Amino acid sequence: MPNNDFLTIDGKQFKSRLMVGTGRHRSNDEMVSSIKSSNAEIITIAIGRINLNNVNEKSILDFFDWNKYTLLPNTAGAKNIKEAIYIAELARELTGSNWIKLEVIPDSTYLLPDPVGTYEAAKYLVKNGFTVLPYINADPVLAKKLEDVGCATVMPLGSSIGSGNGIHTLEEIKIIIEQSEVPVVVDAGLAVPSDASLAMEIGADCVLVNTAIAQAENPSLMGTAFKLGVEAGRKAFLAGRIPKINQGYTSSPQSGINNDK
Repeated sequence: MPNNDFLTIDGKQFKSRLMVGTGRHRSNDEMVSSIKSSNAEIITIAIGRINLNNVNEKSILDFFDWNKYTLLPNTAGAKNIKEAIYIAELARELTGSNWIKLEVIPDSTYLLPDPVGTYEAAKYLVKNGFTVLPYINADPVLAKKLEDVGCATVMPLGSSIGSGNGIHTLEEIKIIIEQSEVPVVVDAGLAVPSDASLAMEIGADCVLVNTAIAQAENPSLMGTAFKLGVEAGRKAFLAGRIPKINQGYTSSPQSGINNDK
């Protein structure tokens, strides 16, 4: 890949196009080692789930060198606009960062985001100085509206959070990529590196992976695998795939072959 092929979000450049989450790890040691092996530079943390009542208790924030990583707090757990805004403001107060991954999820079964709540919360947060990265259904109309109100990225789901079903929304994500002028981050449902590679091959700017790494039998090895999958997909996109055709086309030269019998 070219040396200048950076992912740029709100003017900040990153070499890695893989974001990772910190939830569902079996241990803090596995979390740290798998994130290190992934080479990710952006780490998402659910601020609303940190115990703020005990200042002596070690939190996820204490396990990383924030000079090496960019913290992306998220509003996981927010079921409505009010809760999402509250968690975002708490995150900014706690971390000093204006970045927020916006999640508004009232549905506890399928964990599908609320499009109206996400849009309204995004408008408020952008107006109040946040860099907003919204998690959404793969809805091209909503993605464009969120871009228009000033969101720094759009983050369409591949399938339900933690489901491991891969990308069920491929055609919709293609449209979002085609229309978007901000980075498109495919988020949720990815299970294996080939899912991440597919997202990158069609032109996504980045993917976010959590459960597929955290719950793997060997999270550190899976972190490496996703790193390589993202890199392969990005290289394939930049290289340019061959077109699909409806017939076979020989890859060997035909000149000099004697077809006489």
